Amino acid sequence: MDSILFIVFAGIAVLCGLNLVLQKHPISSALSLVGVMGSLAVLYLLLGGEFIAMAQLIVYAGAIMVLFVFVIMLLNAGTEPVSKRRLWVTYGGVPLMAAGIGIGAYVLQRSFPSTESVKLGAFQGGGAYEIGKKLFETYVLPFEITSVLILVAIIGAIVLASKEVN
Repeated sequence: MDSILFIVFAGIAVLCGLNLVLQKHPISSALSLVGVMGSLAVLYLLLGGEFIAMAQLIVYAGAIMVLFVFVIMLLNAGTEPVSKRRLWVTYGGVPLMAAGIGIGAYVLQRSFPSTESVKLGAFQGGGAYEIGKKLFETYVLPFEITSVLILVAIIGAIVLASKEVN
């Protein structure tokens, strides 16, 4: 059952990702990105990471996507203008991309040693307690540096917005 769910939601993620790239309207692309993030949250659940799955839904599919849609609407972005493509790009792009992905996958598989496969649901360290313990013991300095950088970005956004108003 886990394998079937994995295949279904991985397929949804890939299809939404393709739709994200192929859409002409930015709002449709943003909604496709919500589909990708939702299916990734289900994949995290299948792997046993309940906390990261809920964080994926709340932070990324919720807050970040609302911000994306707000910025898209604020900029009043319309549909993307159609550009003329060269003939070799139209017919050779997909096979060349598939060949590049295949060669890259082959090189990556050969360069790393083989390990045991992932067993769905076998990981038990994805709870809030384990993540909080690692975050505030092992990774406290990077966490604090990140929070200071976010604070500086917020102050910079306020300064830039106040200059436009005056």
